[in-house]
Amino acid sequence: MTSHNWIDLTQDADTGIETLRAHFEGHAYDPHWHDSYLVGVTEQGVQQFNCRRARHQSTPGKVFLLEPGDIHDGEAPTADGFTYRMLYLDPQWLQRELGAVFDHAPDNSQLSFAATLASDARLAQATSLAFETLHRGELKIVRQTALDGLLERLTSHLHWRTRDGQDPRLPRVAQKAREYLHANAQYDIGLDQLAAVTGVDRFRLTRAFKAAYGMAPHAYLVQLRLATARRLLARGEQPATVAMQLGFADQSHLGRWFMRAYGLTPALYRKRCSNLPDRQTRGL
Repeated sequence: MTSHNWIDLTQDADTGIETLRAHFEGHAYDPHWHDSYLVGVTEQGVQQFNCRRARHQSTPGKVFLLEPGDIHDGEAPTADGFTYRMLYLDPQWLQRELGAVFDHAPDNSQLSFAATLASDARLAQATSLAFETLHRGELKIVRQTALDGLLERLTSHLHWRTRDGQDPRLPRVAQKAREYLHANAQYDIGLDQLAAVTGVDRFRLTRAFKAAYGMAPHAYLVQLRLATARRLLARGEQPATVAMQLGFADQSHLGRWFMRAYGLTPALYRKRCSNLPDRQTRGL
């Protein structure tokens, strides 16, 4: 990350919502995914990213909407870079808060965004207001009112879709491999081992997995570990402990992958989300 790039991150204690404001020039971050719903607004410049097999360019005032598991990257195609603000919404919180609007969810379904990029001035305004109240730690009633305004605007961009685990369009080989990775993410899993579980050779496995999820099994495993690392760090776990628990070679190994995906170190992420002091800083 160059000296021109910066990140300002906090976490709301009541809702667990992370608020992030950042500026990047050139390459911002490698392809990765989150286990949260992402709602963000581009403030300045052109925010270019690949998601759902399409390239998007978000310009000032546009809202980008990503679901848990959506693989995306980020870069600035223009010299002045881009600035954006983002809300990371916990899926359980979102579904609970929208319960009164959507009544009961259909069986085996989850909330989904209709489009990745939206030109909705009122949603952009509601997103920015929610960001400001959470990021600045306004009174609880002010934060809740702003979030209600965001949810009200967000409903027109949400619908229910079938969960991936039961989606007949995804090859069974890819599903079995994904389930195995989720169940054994902390172990040093080899392709031969994964192929044996799915009953095909390594090459067919990799092709099926990439076709279904947009990245190779090894890359998916790293992203799965990183998503878990975010949760553990936000709860106050030390980076070295998280690295060991999730199967990274050491704290430095976790730090390199974390930086490439999110643009900040595990220690800084932990500090911003948990407000706990660091006991160690080596190898971040």
